[in-house]
Amino acid sequence: MSPTSDSTGTGPGVIAPDGCAVDFYAMMPARDEPAIIDGAGPPNASILELGCGAGRVTHPLIALGHSVVAVDESPEMLAHVRGARTVVSRIEDLDLAMRFDVVVLSSHLVNVPDDDQRQAFLATCARHVLEMGCVVVQRHPVSWFDTLEPSRRSRSAGDGGDAVTFILDGISHPAPDLVAATVEYLVGDRRWTQTFVARRLDDERLRAALATAGLRLDDGYLTDDGGWVRARPVASMGAGGS
Repeated sequence: MSPTSDSTGTGPGVIAPDGCAVDFYAMMPARDEPAIIDGAGPPNASILELGCGAGRVTHPLIALGHSVVAVDESPEMLAHVRGARTVVSRIEDLDLAMRFDVVVLSSHLVNVPDDDQRQAFLATCARHVLEMGCVVVQRHPVSWFDTLEPSRRSRSAGDGGDAVTFILDGISHPAPDLVAATVEYLVGDRRWTQTFVARRLDDERLRAALATAGLRLDDGYLTDDGGWVRARPVASMGAGGS
């Protein structure tokens, strides 16, 4: 992933520049992300996964038949990735001189508080997607900003792993469209924290950011909550793109 000055982390092992703990994310399984991405593009797609982390989503995408180039600025994260070409790079600096059927910007990276960094992320997406391809973006649902409250929940890390407890606290609103919070992860006797700041992106603001990058938001959402969306190059409109 790519850091912002508003993302920090603590805990055992290597902490990536964006505050993510390598050991923690290496043990976490994917949830519904691979199915969403798989359904957004063609079968056996070429996929560029930006901010892939330890391959939590990469590996299921490969198992679904896709060819993945996995990008992260943390070499320690990429050391866990198998079966994909890996590239160590900040998202905003990436220029592979290649284009893909699907470019993925997940993990709510589009919600970074810095508008210039968001535009740099989307510019990278635009220069790597095929004219008839698509960009799959995960954002925090707009309603999330209005309903966020302290919480504690637990679930399995998968494959018979230890239970993981997630504690969300320290919520504040440094500006009307910003939320800051700290997430605590507990696994056995290990404890990690990650503090983040996220900016609300409603459809209007997201459409404007995509347009600046030469992308157009598809009609309809990939998920009912509007958290996953698909965009296409504006050029594809003139070639029958939808």
